[in-house]
Amino acid sequence: MTVLNPLPPVAAPQITPPKVGFISLGCPKALVDSERILTQLRAEGYEVAPSYEDAQAVIVNTCGFITPAVEESLSAIGEALDATGKVIVTGCLGERPEKILERHPKVAAITGSEAVDDVMGYVRELLPVETDAFTGLLPVAAPGMRPEVQTPEREATRHGDVFAPSVKLTPRHYAYVKIAEGCNHTCAFCIIPKLRGRQVSRDAGAVLYEAFRLVAGGTKELMIISQDTSAYGVDVRYRESEFQGGQVRAHLTDLAVKLGEMGAWVRMHYVYPYPHVEKIVELMAQGKILPYLDVPLQHASPKILRLMRRPGAGKQLDTIRRWREICPDLVIRSTFIVGFPGETEEDFQELLTFLEDARLDRVGAFPYSDVEEADANGLPNPVPEEIKQERLARFMEVAQRISAEKLAEKVGRVMDVIVDEFNDDEGDLPGTRLIGRTKGDAPGIDGQVYLYAGDFAGQVKIGDIVQARIEDSDEYDLYGEVVARPEWKPNVPQLGHFGKH
Repeated sequence: MTVLNPLPPVAAPQITPPKVGFISLGCPKALVDSERILTQLRAEGYEVAPSYEDAQAVIVNTCGFITPAVEESLSAIGEALDATGKVIVTGCLGERPEKILERHPKVAAITGSEAVDDVMGYVRELLPVETDAFTGLLPVAAPGMRPEVQTPEREATRHGDVFAPSVKLTPRHYAYVKIAEGCNHTCAFCIIPKLRGRQVSRDAGAVLYEAFRLVAGGTKELMIISQDTSAYGVDVRYRESEFQGGQVRAHLTDLAVKLGEMGAWVRMHYVYPYPHVEKIVELMAQGKILPYLDVPLQHASPKILRLMRRPGAGKQLDTIRRWREICPDLVIRSTFIVGFPGETEEDFQELLTFLEDARLDRVGAFPYSDVEEADANGLPNPVPEEIKQERLARFMEVAQRISAEKLAEKVGRVMDVIVDEFNDDEGDLPGTRLIGRTKGDAPGIDGQVYLYAGDFAGQVKIGDIVQARIEDSDEYDLYGEVVARPEWKPNVPQLGHFGKH
């Protein structure tokens, strides 16, 4: 037998993936859009640069809701341009390109919100990805990954399963799940419908499969978000879709029931006080989802609410009382605007009285500011800036006192706390001090719980749900000690090590 000399090994081509910087601004709904773009970048072979120095181009996902947010977005665009010279702008402010071009005429491209395909098209033009015989045949992850792929109509596909992000910008133990985009309201101070269009709800099956995947991967808290969560499914007439062999309506109650069966914490945000929300509160009373509602009430004076064009004017207090009768442990957070055009001292006093009567758990407030293109800009009797600030201070003084009183009632109780981070001092053993949240606290906007791990020092991991005895409180936060570390057992099969402590 003749033995042939083996062929010399062929070196695989060395392909350096382009690196894209990313800046995400704005609300959790924009954060989900950022996650979708980052997922697509990864699927197409791009790397996300950790700094301007490493980036060959930068994507800026902007906010354009209020004037300070617009200025923050424009500043971020300018900084990215100075650093790299190649910037793609997307998000809410991208719906007003003239505003961006006035300040930054050298941006490479501008797209609106939820424009994953458009963003990727511009990225490909700026930074083409080299392909080889091996990677070039890999299947695409979503419509629009490559220019030759026919992209379906945006309205029909943008909320489908293919757009559920796999790259997360939140810690592994919690995630935002967006169930709808856009809004059908015409609030006088808001331009969200102009920026993001009318409401488009995702099918319930798409939402539930995304939630299932998240919980299977170790996510313990799902935060349900949209512009108007209570109106979920109205635009699609609550149509049914498939989930695990059955049919589920695109209705908030049906969705909450199925989400609650997964065994994770389920938290509802941006819930308008519609009548069917009582069914959601009943699920909270039964322990199916968290006893927490984020309800953007904005004001309490019927006159001001009418000027704002807000639904449910004058019925808010009765609604809150009914909710609390159904679920006494319900935690309600809300935001308010002070100094809206036409607000008199009498209107403001009505707001303070409502705050005292409603005793909301978590409250934020903002002085009114003009938003470009908002109808409220043309209302008569604007409130002088110094009066706005004086009213804001008085409002927050009342809200802070109520918060302190309500938190003091929790001292002595043992509560479930999800751990977000370590808080060790230099001399502590690792894992001695922890920072977490109760079921009544959403990340980034509500209070925190500062804990000593005690006998569990070094055993508690970030993302664990522990039981803690509350020993003290102040205006916004709680303080206590870990007394138990129960095993988390969701009703979803866990992937690999994610189900283990």
